[in-house]
Amino acid sequence: MKSWILNESPGAYTWGDIATPEPQEDQVRIRVVASALNHMDLWVTRGMPKPPLPHIPGCDVAGIVDAIGSRVTTVKVGDEVVVNPGVSPVEDIVRYGNNSPMGPGFMIWGEHCHGGHATYAVAPERNVRPRPSSRTWHESAAFPLAYLTALRMLNRARVRAGETVLIVGIGSGVSTAALALTHFMGARAIVTSRDEQKRKQALVMGADEAIDSADAKWAVQADVVIESVGPATWDKSVRSLAPGGRMVVCGGTSGTSAEINIPRLFFKQYEIIGSSMGSYEEFDQLLHIINSGLPIAVDNVYPLAEYLIAIDRLERGAQLGKIVLDHGVV
Repeated sequence: MKSWILNESPGAYTWGDIATPEPQEDQVRIRVVASALNHMDLWVTRGMPKPPLPHIPGCDVAGIVDAIGSRVTTVKVGDEVVVNPGVSPVEDIVRYGNNSPMGPGFMIWGEHCHGGHATYAVAPERNVRPRPSSRTWHESAAFPLAYLTALRMLNRARVRAGETVLIVGIGSGVSTAALALTHFMGARAIVTSRDEQKRKQALVMGADEAIDSADAKWAVQADVVIESVGPATWDKSVRSLAPGGRMVVCGGTSGTSAEINIPRLFFKQYEIIGSSMGSYEEFDQLLHIINSGLPIAVDNVYPLAEYLIAIDRLERGAQLGKIVLDHGVV
């Protein structure tokens, strides 16, 4: 089959042929209709982390079931599906339940195993769900990783209706997902960006206020801060918390280390909460929300062959929403 392949890490992607995967007894093979980009596509090229090689990237996939393993009972050939990219072994699901992403066996589909920027992809039966029938193929590929990550962040922050949520760095898949989900939960959404056009677009997308990230101080007192940028915005994010506020962190696109003012932390009684991906329960919760009409932000759609152009847009941070690859099949 045709695929984008990473043969070395650090390294660069090449377009080529690789063996078509055969589904194991508990797996489903999918003919990919659309896949979407994430920062993971970039990180594995830098060895952060280094995936098993050769590697097929792509954490988000929507497609049509092409073959099933001998023990698969809930999915059949011809089904239109999406893949939950958070993979836990059954024993971790049983032991940790809604916190299965904290289990030792957790892995991200498309990072620790082959993903979906290819003709075919295989995934465990337990990670395959019917795609939302009211959404386009591109929308179906756009939501799994970013929207699942954002939902868990808001769940862990215990967001309540009427609260103020500050979303740092609007533009990424996670931040645009957080904007839509914040409104779904009945909370007020404030976003930041250095890009004036992105701030204007965010207001059109439903943000209640948009702040220039370059401002010396952000004039907001937020109950919750959604932080994925890291050291470049860390201090202003913390200072934007109301007393007793909760800051949820899922990444650090600007770096890996930030300083904490300890007296400010305990005097203001802040909570700083780590969050990564989401559970099987949360993915099903997300599907219910999406089927209820949640907006899905798609930035640009490129043909699969133009993956390198798409990933350049991601690396430049030019997107507002998810970048999707169309595989040219239905």
